[in-house]
Amino acid sequence: MTLVEAVNAALARALADDSNVVLLGEDIGVNGGVFRATIGLQQRFGRERVVDTPLAEALIGGLCVGMAAQGLKPVGEIQFMGFLYPCIDQLVNHASRLRHRTQGRLSCPMVLRVPHGAGIRAPEHHSESTEAMLAHIPGLRVVMPSSPERAYGLLLAAIRDPDPVIFLEPTRIYRAVKGQVEDNGEALPLDVAFVLREGRDVTLISWGAMVRETMAAADQLAAEHLDAEVIDLATLKPYDAETILASVAKTGRCVIVHEAARTGGFGAEIAASIAERALLSLLAPPVRITGYDTVIPLPRLEQHYMPSVGRIVAAARKVCQFS
Repeated sequence: MTLVEAVNAALARALADDSNVVLLGEDIGVNGGVFRATIGLQQRFGRERVVDTPLAEALIGGLCVGMAAQGLKPVGEIQFMGFLYPCIDQLVNHASRLRHRTQGRLSCPMVLRVPHGAGIRAPEHHSESTEAMLAHIPGLRVVMPSSPERAYGLLLAAIRDPDPVIFLEPTRIYRAVKGQVEDNGEALPLDVAFVLREGRDVTLISWGAMVRETMAAADQLAAEHLDAEVIDLATLKPYDAETILASVAKTGRCVIVHEAARTGGFGAEIAASIAERALLSLLAPPVRITGYDTVIPLPRLEQHYMPSVGRIVAAARKVCQFS
C-alpha cells in the first residue's frame, strides 16, 4: 500500500469495527477528500458515518469536540495544515482541556487528520510544518507517521485513544513510498519512537517525510564507514525521550532533522532534553538540520528550503569529527 491507501484502510477498519466512529470534513464523502484518503468510504458506510461539511474548519473542530463529549469518536479532516488555524480555538480551549475541566467526567476521543509539509508544489498556506505549535498545547497528542505501515497502525491507535490526537500526514510521501500493510486491525503503540536502523557512531532523529532523507543519509554515511542509528520519533507529544537518550548514550553524537522552521522547532525541545539528561554522554554538541526561518517558498524554491541528504550527511560528519 501507499501511505494514503494505508490511511484509507485504517479508516475503513475503524468504521467497520466501531459504530461510534464518524468521519467529517470538506469533500471527504462524494469526492473522497482532496488527496482521496477517504475514497469509497461514504459509499460503503453511508452519509451519516462519512459526512461532507461546509468549507469551515472552525465548524469541523467544534463538531469533533461536541461529538466526542457525547460518546462518539469523530475523525475530522483538515485539507491542508495551513488551513488548521481556525481550529486552534477549539483545540486549545476545549478539546485539550475537556478531561481537566470536567475532573475526568468527560474525555475527548477525537482525531484531527491534517496533511502536513511541503514538497508537492502547492500554493501558499498548503505546505506548513507547524507541529511544534501543536505539541506545545497540554492535553493534545501529536502523531506523524513516516511509512504506510506506521500510518495504518498509528491511525488506528489514535482513533482508539480516549483523548484528542492530531494526526499529521506527510503529503510528500502519500504516494511516493509503498509498504507491506496487513489490514488486520492491529494498532501500533503511541508515544513510542521506532529505531529504524541500529548504529554506534551517531544518532539521527527525524519524523514524517524527512525520515526518507535521514535514512538515505545513513546509507551514504555507511559508505564512508560511519555507522548511523536512525530513530523515527513518530509521536511528538508525548515523545519517547528514553529511546533517544539510550541511543545518544551509545553513540555520543546526535543530529536532529525536521523540515519545520528552525526557531522554536520541535528539534530544539529534543536538543534541550539531551543537554539536560545526557550531557555527560555527549562527545559533540547536538546539531539541528531544519527548514529556514521564512515562509515556505513557492514551488520553484521549496526544494531549497527542505533539508537535503547532503546537509544531513555534512552535519553527521561534523559531529563525528568534533574534538
